[in-house]
This record gives sequence, C-alpha cells and structure tokens, in this order.
Amino acid sequence: MPKTPLAPLALRSLAALAVTAAMASSALAQWQWIDNTGRKVFSDTAPPASVPDKNILKRPGAPAPMAAVPTTPATPAASEGAAAPAAPQAPGVDKELEARKKEAEAAEEAKKKQEAERLARARADNCERAKRAKATLDSGQRLATTNAKGEREIMDDARRASETQRLQDIMRSDC
Repeated sequence: MPKTPLAPLALRSLAALAVTAAMASSALAQWQWIDNTGRKVFSDTAPPASVPDKNILKRPGAPAPMAAVPTTPATPAASEGAAAPAAPQAPGVDKELEARKKEAEAAEEAKKKQEAERLARARADNCERAKRAKATLDSGQRLATTNAKGEREIMDDARRASETQRLQDIMRSDC
C-alpha cells in the first residue's frame, strides 16, 4: 500500500493547525474597551489616554471578566457596577509606570545639571576674557580696533572709558 497520498494530507492538516494556533495566540493579545460613543472597540494597541480605566474591558495578559458589560447601559449605576470587575490593573503595571516616571525624572534632572554646568563654564570663560581685556586696557598702551568697513581705528579716551565700564559690568555679573 502506498503511503504517499496520506503524507500530503497529514502535512496540510498540520499546517492548518499551526496557522490556527498562531491566529489564536495573536487574538489573546487584544485590548477591548468602550469608546466615548458607547461602542465596543477591539484592538491590539492600548486605548487612548482619554478612555477611563472603568471603560477598559480586556487587557492583554489579564483574564477576561466573567460578566459581559452591556454596550448601552440601562442606568448609570448598572454601568458602574458592571465595569468595576474589569477595572483592577495588574500589579506590575503600576510598578512599571513608576519606574518609567523615575527614569524620566532622573533624565530631566541630569539634563538640567548638564545645562547648569555648561552655563557655569561659559560664565567662567567670559569672566577670564573680561579680566584679560581689562588688564590690556589698564596697561595704557594704544589700542586699535577695526570698524565695520574693515578700517583700523585707534581707541580714544572716551571709547576706552566706555569699554572699561562694559568689561567691569561683565566681571560683576560673571565673576
């Protein structure tokens, strides 16, 4: 008796079984909630933040609630009582959220500290430059600058006094 006709049939049924199992496992990772219009929504992604926890009917990995929630509640009290069994969250969710919050706060704190260090280095650099420029002005030597046209100009006493005042203001604020 030839066994070849049975082998392809067995392979087909095994492949069909594998596909069915794969689809069933993906169906387990489904979210179910009631949106603002009262419709049931099924998705593989989490509901938007605007959906309150009481309207989330099913979460991935959480057991399905025993009682089904009606899509159009008869009274507000019945809606709250029916949604209450689905509201408890898994204990790991809150810990994960807290860990993310702490991580975000630590990153923000590190960013602020880095920015403060950068500003401190810039102020120290400005202070050092102002001290050197003031020392040069106080030396009494003739100084030349270039104007907007690129021409060389000798600094007169009035300009020297205004530049000295500007450098003193910088030293007062940054040193």
